[in-house]
Amino acid sequence: MTPEKHAFKLKMAPWALLTVSVAWGFSFVVMKDAIERQSVNNFLFTRFTLAVVVMLAINPKVIHLLTKDLLLRGGAAGLFLGAGYILQTMGLARTGAAITGFVTGLYIVLTPLIASLFFRERVSRFTWSCVFIATVGLGLLSIHGWSVGFGELLVLGSAIAFALHIVALSQWSNGRDTYAMTIVQLAVCAIIAGIGSFFEGYSLPPDKGVWTVVIFTAVFATAIAFIVQTWAQAHMTATKVAVILTMEVVFAAIFAVLVGGESLNLQSSIGGIMVIVAMYLIVIREEK
Repeated sequence: MTPEKHAFKLKMAPWALLTVSVAWGFSFVVMKDAIERQSVNNFLFTRFTLAVVVMLAINPKVIHLLTKDLLLRGGAAGLFLGAGYILQTMGLARTGAAITGFVTGLYIVLTPLIASLFFRERVSRFTWSCVFIATVGLGLLSIHGWSVGFGELLVLGSAIAFALHIVALSQWSNGRDTYAMTIVQLAVCAIIAGIGSFFEGYSLPPDKGVWTVVIFTAVFATAIAFIVQTWAQAHMTATKVAVILTMEVVFAAIFAVLVGGESLNLQSSIGGIMVIVAMYLIVIREEK
């Protein structure tokens, strides 16, 4: 790879990740009604399975790239990702959506800690400052009352799993095929959700509205989004990835206002601005 092409990828990676945050933020809004009409495990199983099927249909030759090394790395990353989704969903059933959003967002703090402790990844004071700004912003954006219980602990477990997933991709994405890595991760997620669906009884999406949401989240918020994330993380540190991905909460709030008819108070608005500032500072530093 030429130095010019490498430099271009370094500049593009943060903005590519930002598009992932947009897709995930929008999916929160469109999934809200669908989840009420279909069980979470059934929804997630259909979503991840469809994403894998679509990716295989587009590029069936990717099967030949599934080496033992890639299956092990991608499978481990998929376990972290699947565990994150399951724990988050279980916690959401036991606590409020606002608290769930904030506690999940704590992966922004856990990511640099894990990267530093287990992989000796150096985290600068500047990056820690951005982490602090984004964390405070998440709190202002999400917290409207506080209680600690089993639900919050489950969501904290999901934050740990998501942090492990981000760190794992930063360590393992470089030098491995992005498309193949993504398929393995999503297949593992489908298996985990499928186990839950098996015990509660699987059923297809009940109507066209839910099918539309499943297709959107499977293609745009899952297949394409995780391809972009896996690629981008080969060119960025885990901590910077975590800061940019917190924009998911901000975009969820924006789409909730524009599409869902909700409103933001001054506290939430200030929190959203703080997350945007932290993300912007990280991106500007990446481009230097």
